[in-house]
Amino acid sequence: MDVAQLAARDAAQAARLLSDVRAARLTGRRPLQAPRPVIGQSWDRMLRSGVDPDHGVRTGLLTHEELERRRETSRLRHVLPVLRQGLLSVADATQHIMLVADENGTVLWREGSTPVLRRADRFGIEPGADWAEEVVGTNGVGTPAVARRPVQVFASEHFVRSLATWTCTGAPILDPRDGRLIGVVDVSGPLETVHPATLAWVDSVAKLAEARLRERHHQSLERLRSAAAPVLARLGGRALAVDRDGWTAAVTGLPYTNRVALPKALSPGRRLLPVLGACAVEPLAGGWLIRAADEPEPHGASRIVLDLRRPRRWSVAVSGPAGSWTHELSPRHAELLYLMALHPTGRSAAGLADDVFGDPARTVTVRAEMSRIRRYLGEFLDHRPYRFSQDAEVTLLLPDDSRDLLSHSTAPAVVQGREAEKATGVWTAPDDTK
Repeated sequence: MDVAQLAARDAAQAARLLSDVRAARLTGRRPLQAPRPVIGQSWDRMLRSGVDPDHGVRTGLLTHEELERRRETSRLRHVLPVLRQGLLSVADATQHIMLVADENGTVLWREGSTPVLRRADRFGIEPGADWAEEVVGTNGVGTPAVARRPVQVFASEHFVRSLATWTCTGAPILDPRDGRLIGVVDVSGPLETVHPATLAWVDSVAKLAEARLRERHHQSLERLRSAAAPVLARLGGRALAVDRDGWTAAVTGLPYTNRVALPKALSPGRRLLPVLGACAVEPLAGGWLIRAADEPEPHGASRIVLDLRRPRRWSVAVSGPAGSWTHELSPRHAELLYLMALHPTGRSAAGLADDVFGDPARTVTVRAEMSRIRRYLGEFLDHRPYRFSQDAEVTLLLPDDSRDLLSHSTAPAVVQGREAEKATGVWTAPDDTK
């Protein structure tokens, strides 16, 4: 069902159809028309989490002081001019408003048509309000944050009944430094303002915002490079200068690498860093000076904890004799490490390609991703076959509900795992001979 095209021809008819689809889904009846997959998946999440479809939840607003603090610390403030230029002039003319929310779904900025702003007040769409999906149901702020893709939510595609007279279109904004979600930009308005081109429009402006953030990052690396160059010139041995996120600005005595995986809370002193091993860490303006230690690393048992319990907050933590560190995972890396944890004896590139894509021939893609994983796991990852180091103890932490296990994933082996666990409570590993 092409909701946008149908709504553009007859918004009232499309709204009635979607109302019937929603009512059938909520009462367990088979609808005449299935909801779009992204909407149906969101509804399933809402039913599992217990959001009330008839009333929803309205949370209290942030205090003015807390709202200002979040605005001042959000990277989204750097792209507000881009978002305003790309969206507000058109939004005002078409009776829309623009919302900018952080990665948690909290509305930080709201601007646009004054009459529509007044209507939005009745729904609780205000600066400081929480519009996460698990709070107010399927919507153009919270759902794109979970789906990590642009989403248009029209009429009764909203899970909560009171929003059925509203249409909203949101797109995620990702940090180009690490791919993490930093927020969502949304264009919303009354039911009759829906347009099939809105989704592409909002997504293109979100991409422009990401390009601006990428430009700012390159500028900051240039400043750090200028400051670090004379320091590295005086040093002997192996050293590099990186920014606070591990991106390399300058290097001496070491092969150049774009980025070094850093612990979440790095501090000066002797530290164990992925790939580099034991290092001396010193602060620089805007980053860190990292000098590789000449003496060998201490040996001993290491522990790897793969934590998949929280949606979109997956991580791998490594601890050993020289220290510990944690790295947040992308969706694809979370899938691959999960599959390796299930196959301690190892998995070939063809086997992982079959697990993830259903196509054992896609080994080039798998090898490229595994090469990226090796940048932060280093010696803790073996290959031929791919597996965690046999010297490390691996712990896998899974969500309580099997349906929340990498819920974004369509990888055949992950889907099989969710279904097997749902049916029996026990994960049945696929054929381990590939």
